[in-house]
Amino acid sequence: MKILISVDIEGVAGVFNVEQTRAGNPEYERARRLMTAEANAVIEGALAGGASEILVNDSHGGFRNLLPDLLHPAASQILGKPRLLSMMSGVDSGVDGVMMVGYHGRAQSRGILAHTINGFSFARIWLNGLELGEAGIYGALAGEFGVPVIFGSGDNVFVAENQPLFPQATLVSVKTAEGAASGTSLSPQSALAALGAGAKAAVGKLADCSPFILQPTITCKLQTNSPALADLFCLLPVVERVDGVNLTFSAPSVQYAVRILNSMSAMSFMLR
Repeated sequence: MKILISVDIEGVAGVFNVEQTRAGNPEYERARRLMTAEANAVIEGALAGGASEILVNDSHGGFRNLLPDLLHPAASQILGKPRLLSMMSGVDSGVDGVMMVGYHGRAQSRGILAHTINGFSFARIWLNGLELGEAGIYGALAGEFGVPVIFGSGDNVFVAENQPLFPQATLVSVKTAEGAASGTSLSPQSALAALGAGAKAAVGKLADCSPFILQPTITCKLQTNSPALADLFCLLPVVERVDGVNLTFSAPSVQYAVRILNSMSAMSFMLR
């Protein structure tokens, strides 16, 4: 049984401030150790549950946050960007289930460090009328490959947002949001124990989980954070303007939509 583990940082226990998510300061260096430890707890849980092969996808920022020398030796690691499948890279390699670790709520939610793909660029994203965050978008991408999301972890907002999308998955809350950068967290030790137990249980229930599938054609609607961003994104010929900040485009697949969204995210750096 092969498992893909996609690891973000904003949903890790003890992470509350944007400084902890950006390279170049001691707070980030501590946070990436916490991120690596949570990945290892989930790897150990998955192995204990019966997984025979583990592929870990570093899915935050520049996709090179996990510490390779501290990662569990049973796992192989995907690092660096750009990648066609982004946070879901590796899902096309014959995996049986996806685990999302350290994920967060969608943009405009009340979750800790909530955003969707690029907090500077996107205020809200809908696929086929469903407002989705990163977990929903990339869970639907996994669904196109017939792979179910079987486990996820983050704050309580992440859990409440994604339980309807992945009803059979094991979702673990390691902290409770009180604001965009505040809340109550389990200790790292308690979080690791909960994650390991949850991952073990999730592998045992894999057969009960179904892929999250959006039927094509995919209609993507997105709200940008400024008219200037909408101006920029409309340079892509597939994009139509609805009003000052709302755009839409059609895609033959979720993968196509994800590639457009990630192209927009990369383009947006010229306006920072």
